[in-house]
Amino acid sequence: MALWLFALTVVDLREHRLPNALTLPGAAVVLAVTAGCGRGWPALVGALVLASCYLVIHLLAPAGMGAGDVKLALGLGGLAGALGVAVWSLAALGAPLLTAGWGLLSGRRVLPHGPAMCLATGAAAAMSRLGQ
Repeated sequence: MALWLFALTVVDLREHRLPNALTLPGAAVVLAVTAGCGRGWPALVGALVLASCYLVIHLLAPAGMGAGDVKLALGLGGLAGALGVAVWSLAALGAPLLTAGWGLLSGRRVLPHGPAMCLATGAAAAMSRLGQ
């Protein structure tokens, strides 16, 4: 997972896009692995709810949220959802807060959102593992 999150972050920082070749296979792997671990339903619900939220934002403001972010939300929502509601909530709320903070600190108005999504989800997942 860490390699996938890192690759997504690097690509989005460099190209300001999240390619289907990384987002969609990653989401499929996340959902398959979580299903194999007995956490398929929570992962699927997490994926669909987060992707739905991102899709609504993308449809309302396409310049502010790319379709790649919506597709990435499937995999990240699945990963966080498999780990529980608290992890999903932390990841889902952390990503926009990280992007907003980055924007405020950098003074830039246009930023890739994928790195914040990956960082928030990775950090929430890591914290959940530390608590066990």
